[in-house]
Amino acid sequence: MQKKIIFASFAGLLSFSASVLAQDLTGIWQQIDDKTGNPKALIDISKESNGTYTGKIIKITPRPGYTPKSTCIDCPPPYTNKPILGLDVFKNLKQEEENIYTGGRILDPLTGKFYNLKAKQTANGKRLLLRGYIGISAIGRTQTWLRQE
Repeated sequence: MQKKIIFASFAGLLSFSASVLAQDLTGIWQQIDDKTGNPKALIDISKESNGTYTGKIIKITPRPGYTPKSTCIDCPPPYTNKPILGLDVFKNLKQEEENIYTGGRILDPLTGKFYNLKAKQTANGKRLLLRGYIGISAIGRTQTWLRQE
């Protein structure tokens, strides 16, 4: 009987330790352009009351030779003509398993198009690989975002 109690306590401690070590997505992330490798924007990821994650653009990073758009001109309602700064760029991303997230929708504010979204966070919690796609994830693009300390 005592061995069962000790084992159950040990198992509970291990699962608690694993959940403490698992990184949460919330925080500030630097979006890196998958085509140029340059920083694009800072995104604040927050956890909603329903357990999903939302990412909001909080700073647009200036790049040489590029003048960023200030509003989401080609975006569908309710995003039409809204300022890009402060825009929710993705919503409804939910944790599927440790460091794996699915079910989100991401907006490309430069084209006004929505894409399905899935993400994988590295074990150390410092990189987030986001995959935007239409239909199947094999047809899409992946961006790497870097956690800001």
